[in-house]
Amino acid sequence: MNEALQKAKLAKKAASGLAQLSTDVKDKALGMMAQALEEQAGYLMKANKLDVEAAVQSGKAKAFIDRLTLTEKRIKDMADGLRVIQNLQDPVGETVAMWKRPNGLRIGQRRVPLGVIGIIYESRPNVTADAAGLCLKAGNAVILRGGSEAIQSNKAIVKVLSQAAYEAGIPEGAIQLIEDTGRDSARQLMRLNGLVDVLIPRGGPSLIKAVIEEATVPVIETGVGNCHVYVDSECDQDMAVNITVNAKISRPAVCNAAETLLVDRKIAEEFLPVVVKELQENGVEVRGCAETLEIVPGVVPAAEEDWDTEYLDYIMAVKVVDGIDEAIEHIEKHGTGHSEAIVTNNYFKAQRFLDEIDAAAVFVNASTRFTDGFEFGFGAEIGISTQKLHARGPMGLKELTTIKYVIQGDGQIRK
Repeated sequence: MNEALQKAKLAKKAASGLAQLSTDVKDKALGMMAQALEEQAGYLMKANKLDVEAAVQSGKAKAFIDRLTLTEKRIKDMADGLRVIQNLQDPVGETVAMWKRPNGLRIGQRRVPLGVIGIIYESRPNVTADAAGLCLKAGNAVILRGGSEAIQSNKAIVKVLSQAAYEAGIPEGAIQLIEDTGRDSARQLMRLNGLVDVLIPRGGPSLIKAVIEEATVPVIETGVGNCHVYVDSECDQDMAVNITVNAKISRPAVCNAAETLLVDRKIAEEFLPVVVKELQENGVEVRGCAETLEIVPGVVPAAEEDWDTEYLDYIMAVKVVDGIDEAIEHIEKHGTGHSEAIVTNNYFKAQRFLDEIDAAAVFVNASTRFTDGFEFGFGAEIGISTQKLHARGPMGLKELTTIKYVIQGDGQIRK
């Protein structure tokens, strides 16, 4: 029996018991899991060091190394995320709606767990803790399949989390890690119909594309983030610089980082030299359109493919546009439906941007980096959905449940 099948069977068995657990048991487990992460920080960083050293030796990019690295602060953030989830309202069992039919039937919608959730992700060890915590609170068993670059970190995190969870009363098997990081293990997980209820890919475009094309189990598509910041002519330019720089450099290797800056032609000569200088001083390579190059000599010329690229690195494309019309047109053509921002003091332009931009998250005068489950008050997120069915945007607890109808009668029969 292959590893994916074996662990999916264990998860399926655990899921039925997990779905019936009280909120108190789940919350106790989350608290113990958070405490265990902090107490075992040294052990986790020691395991993570092996992954980081291997990544450095293989020549991985600086942004990749940053995404992979665990520090005491990041481990504490993981623990804090679990505690936030612990304190959130349990969605399981919530009555979503209730109504009465003329024949006397009382019909309700009740939230229930999805069942077994598979997560295929790449080199961010924090995803391991976030996914386990969210799935557990929403009553789901989880099968984690991380990338080879983070395998030592993931094995250590799952060991710490599962021991704490099972000690607290969570059914054994509810948190599973597929340790085989070969492609066959991922393909096997994608095709475990009847055992895996939904699959969520988290990673780059190639990973997400592969899962969508090869999976036979249901998939929730998550966020390739070709995100834009549009700086309008009627804006606070200091604010626009701060938002642009933060959206790019806060953590460039994540999907809510901005990849393209669009600037209204009316302020381009005044604004571009300032923002480009700030970006470059923070280590960002700026790739500009022909008009940008005329205003700021020395910028790297942008190629057509730059407008469609999710860099996940210290690179930003810059384009001068003829106001909000061209900005919206550019985003519609090149955006991925993730996160888009406008910086403006004009109320009507802000409302138009909110109304017309088709994305999971649309910001006015704020950084795209806020598209995040923790920042939205969800404690953490299982991913950021860019599709429109079932879930969109950061997926928290409610997005990890479905509904069932509960119908109460007093002898009604259908005529």
